[in-house]
Amino acid sequence: MSENTKRLSRLTALLTLLQTKRLLTASELANKFSVSNRTIYRDIKALEEAGVPILTEEGKGYSIMEGYRIPPVMFTEAEANALITVEKLVLKNKDASLVKEYTEAINKIKSVLRYSTREKANLLSNRVVFQYNSDKNKTSNILSTLQLALTNLNCCEIAYSSEKNEITKRTVEPFALYNTNENWVLVAFCQLRKDFRAFRLDRIQQVKILDNHFEPHKITLHDYFEMCKNHS
Repeated sequence: MSENTKRLSRLTALLTLLQTKRLLTASELANKFSVSNRTIYRDIKALEEAGVPILTEEGKGYSIMEGYRIPPVMFTEAEANALITVEKLVLKNKDASLVKEYTEAINKIKSVLRYSTREKANLLSNRVVFQYNSDKNKTSNILSTLQLALTNLNCCEIAYSSEKNEITKRTVEPFALYNTNENWVLVAFCQLRKDFRAFRLDRIQQVKILDNHFEPHKITLHDYFEMCKNHS
């Protein structure tokens, strides 16, 4: 790969990265691309000269002006194949909302693929099969809703059915989501129990996102699983 090709590839990746994070320092970018800080300074200048509105905050890093967007990213054939493979996994997922949102997202992605890459992606799509959940059974339809509540720090009111089919109403603060291969599980701070609890999504009868917000939780997901080990 020529130096010009390497630089073009790095500039494209740099631009994509700046759009995904709020602030990035020259050192972080240099480590990411295995180049010197001086090279990053030159790359930033090149992007600015190309008309990209990069903001520099002294001592903090670089960001792109709010609202700026670049044309759709072109995917390589290998990247497209990875997305198609993940699509097959998602379609077997037991949460209907995840299947719906991913299907809509992958359709948008397919629309920006080069014709030749799209044809190959469609071929692969017909040749990749996952036997898990072959009946396409769906046990929940609220994963997407809970993801939004989690990222926006919204409390939720849920109606939860116990193993004995007893339904209780809880106000919870979503903390994490994990998959057990059978069902999705919500880890949340339960305001009723004053502690973290795990709620299977297939047992949540109703969910309502509330207007009130909660403070970010201090523990990490690793801390939570360690707590579970100690209590078992």
